[in-house]
Amino acid sequence: MTDTLRDILDAAARGVFPPPDGSVTVVRQHSHRDAGVIAFTAHNVVFADEDPRWVREALGSVDCDALAAPMNARFLAALMERTRRASDTIDLLTVGSPLPGEPPLELKEIHDPDHPRVVSSRRRRDDVRVWATEGGVLVMGRGVAGRLEVAVEVDEQVRQRGLGRALVSAARQLSEGEPVWAQISPGNARSLRAFQAAGYRPVGSEALLLTRQGLSAGSGPVSPA
Repeated sequence: MTDTLRDILDAAARGVFPPPDGSVTVVRQHSHRDAGVIAFTAHNVVFADEDPRWVREALGSVDCDALAAPMNARFLAALMERTRRASDTIDLLTVGSPLPGEPPLELKEIHDPDHPRVVSSRRRRDDVRVWATEGGVLVMGRGVAGRLEVAVEVDEQVRQRGLGRALVSAARQLSEGEPVWAQISPGNARSLRAFQAAGYRPVGSEALLLTRQGLSAGSGPVSPA
């Protein structure tokens, strides 16, 4: 029996990855909202409610190394056209294990459902919670396959003071025993450094395909410093 996407992600969070055998696993979407591709080491996972035969034929038509085909622009474009979806970028996918204790930051949870950050985050995540501290905002919610995801925003005037690292570290303490996932643009070196310093480890790369309504809300930028 083929594992679900959530099974694959839960295993990866424990450090157990799909076999690095050069193959492609095709699984169903966890929800209508999220489709896409996750590239692990020498193993790719396509999660889309599409015929696996079409997926494999489309991959076979891409003129590049077979290992790279699932993340190749030509395949992703074909998948977006077939699913009538769009994508922002290919992100680095990271995960942080839960931490005990209370965050050292003074965090105030925002309960206002009409708060702009809550409204925009709900376009991409379920069960969204938002905390604010002086100079920053921490957002957590259920994203791809129900995993717990984090995003933070740091005001420009207080960047490069460690607030971003403190916020993403706090997310690991607020996760109630679950691993915390984060998607980061590889070009956002400042964010990458903050997440690495906070103990998040790279798992793979992810191309997330969303409905255009979901994309119009923005991805919840991660801007730590």
